[in-house]
Amino acid sequence: MAARDWSVNRTAPTKRTAWNALQIHYKKVRHLHLRDLFARDPLRGERMNAEGAGLFLDYSKNRITYQTLRLLIELAEESGLQARIDAMFRGENVNITEKHPALHIALRTPKGTSIIVDGKNVVPQVHAVLDRMAYFCGRVLSGDWRGHTGKQIRTVINIGIGGSHLGPMLATEALRSYADSSLTFRFLANLDSSAFIEAVRDVDPAETLFVISSKTFKTIETVTNARAAREWLVSKLGGTEDSASKHFVAVSANVPEAAHFGIGTPNIFEFWDWVGGRYSLCSAVGLPLMLAIGPKQFGQMLEGFHQMDMHYLATPFDRNLPVVMGLLSIWYSDLFGSQSFAVLPYEHYLARFPAYIQQLTMESNGKQVTVIGTDVTLQTAPVCWGETGTNGQHSFFQLLHQGTALIPCDFIAFIDPVHPLGNHHDLLMANAFAQTAALAFGKTADQVKVEGTPEWLVPHRVFPGNRPSNTILAQQLTPHTFGELIALYEHSVYTQGVIWNINPFDQWGVELGKDVARSIMSYLENTEEPVLEYDGSTNALIRRYRAMRKEPDKAA
Repeated sequence: MAARDWSVNRTAPTKRTAWNALQIHYKKVRHLHLRDLFARDPLRGERMNAEGAGLFLDYSKNRITYQTLRLLIELAEESGLQARIDAMFRGENVNITEKHPALHIALRTPKGTSIIVDGKNVVPQVHAVLDRMAYFCGRVLSGDWRGHTGKQIRTVINIGIGGSHLGPMLATEALRSYADSSLTFRFLANLDSSAFIEAVRDVDPAETLFVISSKTFKTIETVTNARAAREWLVSKLGGTEDSASKHFVAVSANVPEAAHFGIGTPNIFEFWDWVGGRYSLCSAVGLPLMLAIGPKQFGQMLEGFHQMDMHYLATPFDRNLPVVMGLLSIWYSDLFGSQSFAVLPYEHYLARFPAYIQQLTMESNGKQVTVIGTDVTLQTAPVCWGETGTNGQHSFFQLLHQGTALIPCDFIAFIDPVHPLGNHHDLLMANAFAQTAALAFGKTADQVKVEGTPEWLVPHRVFPGNRPSNTILAQQLTPHTFGELIALYEHSVYTQGVIWNINPFDQWGVELGKDVARSIMSYLENTEEPVLEYDGSTNALIRRYRAMRKEPDKAA
């Protein structure tokens, strides 16, 4: 395939030869039970795994045979996956609807590497910003950067939303054990005024730094909260807006707009149009994380990302972790009709990880048209959800084990705990391994009866099993491992997008609601009774809101 022919595949996935073969195969194997698959192949658990970039993937507890994987790989090959991977890494405009590359991989590329965009090597730009970030973090941590009154910064509040919120919040919480204890971090995204009040509760404004993170610096939630933060600082510091200048820095691809807001250009950290928000953690969007763990550990995280990038780029598909995971997701979504999957980290510090993967998966691949504008012919982007173990076991595992829906699960666990304490970690790991086994093999009626269970109770105690799962193992949750783990899911999502022939890097689906909200806001602010032009339900809700909102004023 020629270097720039990656986007011309106009064949719907369901019209591909490999897809037809996969459908025929699915009909033959769909009723096979994992009990039988393991009984036939005692070494299945030793064979169906892959390892790379510090991560180990056991995929043996999936409802597949060796032929299944071979057919899925044939589908990936016929879909031009390697060409699409190569195109992304070369910096071509794989985000075709916005006419941009998708070069999050450049954000973690070592110095001395060359990635050309519009005739320019972007890697030096990336490292120039990283160096500026490191210098700034050094000033804050040393006390050289101080607030308006001369006090040292003790609290950092990140204001963003979407990728500019979930990424740095997840990472800062995930790597808290590596963080500088002299700083407190809070994250504000929601427009709800309660979120703002809680973010600034009990903090000293003279010791507070706000990081305003927005790619466009026009996102309504972020700009509204940033203005509230500025007003709060001015009122608390008893000065003018200039008194707040030492309490704000910005992260944005729109430097003029950030400067217009009132943030000095030296305090604006740039990232670029070729970085999507949900892929931007390795850019200046990660500034709160660098403040927390320091430039050295931040660099370790970037190295973890990069190692998984190189694994994805160069490893044959049958041993390529993101490819295998992405293809298994296709298998369940589009052959079995599974509509969701669960992400289950057995690590307390990864509590926000399912929410992060939820955005990555659903905002990237929740699409209804292909790259050429035709309707998709397969279900895309299953719903992602989850919780940490063992909390989830006492919440929704009932559904996983005995519910009617087929929900594939990703279990994520670590050999060494971050904080050793008695036998806690062994118990945690025992639960993780036990759940994957119980989901796979279940418990038959005969097994239940042998235990002396009354006949009437037997059906309630049966576990059907045959519930698929992956197990991802790493040595320990470190900055390096964290980077590997995020990159694993990034590339799995891209793999799925290529099979569906959709663009994982735009997000037009969020625009309509924003446009309507701006329109409705004008009616809510109108002091006169407006003539409404929406549907009957929306008009009635607006009228009711306006009428009830006025009642406290009348009472006063």
